[in-house]
Amino acid sequence: MTITDRLKQPGLKKGAALLPSLFTIGNLFLGFSAIIYALRLEFEMAAQLIVVAVIFDMLDGRIARMTGTTSEFGAQLDSLSDIVSFGVAPAIIAYQWGLATLHRSFLAAFFFVMCAAIRLARFNVQRKVVDGRYFVGLPSPAAAGFVISIIYFRPEPLNDRVGAAFTMMLLVIGAFLMVSTLRYWSFKTFDLRSRRSYFAMVGIAALLALIATEPAWALLLWSCGYTASGPVAYLIGLVRRKGDGGGAPVTEPPAPQPEPTIATP
Repeated sequence: MTITDRLKQPGLKKGAALLPSLFTIGNLFLGFSAIIYALRLEFEMAAQLIVVAVIFDMLDGRIARMTGTTSEFGAQLDSLSDIVSFGVAPAIIAYQWGLATLHRSFLAAFFFVMCAAIRLARFNVQRKVVDGRYFVGLPSPAAAGFVISIIYFRPEPLNDRVGAAFTMMLLVIGAFLMVSTLRYWSFKTFDLRSRRSYFAMVGIAALLALIATEPAWALLLWSCGYTASGPVAYLIGLVRRKGDGGGAPVTEPPAPQPEPTIATP
């Protein structure tokens, strides 16, 4: 009997249906806790909680698909949790870290929250019609990771206008990328059993070694690299299309011919 067949048993099926929601609630709790630590100016701990929230967000969907317990309720609960953990929490952390000294700088933090909400709403209405291999726009967990990785790398607060301008730039870049139409790899088609699994395993091993020795550097390189992958892929595509002469020429469809008239006696 396979794992999927066992999960179809009445008792286990009910427990399996609750498991993804528990991870989603855990994601929400971590995001809320990160806000509390940011208000206490404990930025390193707040950033670590967001990183764990990202892991929980990755696990809840995979567990739901693995156990066959995906549902519309779970998808909506996941998005509501994400807006707190990857929208509101990073914005408040960034505001406390580098924006509080600048007048009306909270508008940049709100802009990040607004774009995260738009990104999640767009994902909800398009998730069944877009190519599952890619995300349209930077995912909100990745945008939160982009901002948080820099705060985690340097948790000391910024108390000057230069630091405030830098923090504002981070929030605006992350916000615009979330609502953009750039494509980001979703990793849903990643298969360790493929021919290139050896290189993938080497890369994963190197990443784990870097995380174990230099977690701040690992998070910074990974998040910034993934954030930059969308614009870089777009620019490479533009260069290739120009090299091919702009692609195949577009031919206009032939004009419709008038229908023949039938003479009536």
